[in-house]
Amino acid sequence: MEPAKTEQNETFRPDNGADDQLGPGSGRHAAGEDPAKRQQILEGARRVFMSQGFDAASMNDITREAGVSKGTLYVYFENKEDLFKALIIQGKTLVIQTAKHALNDHEDVEEALYDFGVTLTSSITSEATIRSMRMVIGVIDRMPHLAERFFSEAPENGYTVLKTYLDRQVPTGTLDIDNTEVAARQFIEMAQAGLFKHRLFGGMCSAPPREQIEGTVAAAVRVFMAAYGPKKKTD
Repeated sequence: MEPAKTEQNETFRPDNGADDQLGPGSGRHAAGEDPAKRQQILEGARRVFMSQGFDAASMNDITREAGVSKGTLYVYFENKEDLFKALIIQGKTLVIQTAKHALNDHEDVEEALYDFGVTLTSSITSEATIRSMRMVIGVIDRMPHLAERFFSEAPENGYTVLKTYLDRQVPTGTLDIDNTEVAARQFIEMAQAGLFKHRLFGGMCSAPPREQIEGTVAAAVRVFMAAYGPKKKTD
């Protein structure tokens, strides 16, 4: 007799997503292709993961919280690891798109850097992001691929978005930077100085106040521009 599968690895689909199938002339999505249903499941999974953590959460818990049948859940996601990966991608995409808009909405480089820094630091130190990071760190030895997905630079992250922006500024003379990759990392580290690591490791129990984030980012912009601002011409 084969050993029973753990719920995490279970791929059994008991009803092939009976509440999510396409019927002739019904106008409904085919099984596994309804974006609203997928988002409904993700939101339910997010609430379960946030309240119970990754290891304690079960597919049964997620099914109940999301309000779908177990068959439908398995049509969209193979297991809870698959669900968690999807949440990671969705969360990263939202943060990066918001930060990118903040960076590109200003003609003035200092305003752009400030808005980008405040937006990214606020997102990185938020309760949802910090708890997700702690969950990833908690299972990193058993599931290193989760950490790879969470911290991956592909296709975009804060560093790559800022580097792309800096690359556009150097040829115009707005900034004088030899290595935009290093400069991008330096700015983000300064924008989060004393905030991110304290949040992640429990030194700061709640998200830092907006005023503290703004002050930290403003200082980062001043230091960054002092180092990489346009050089003054000498006679």
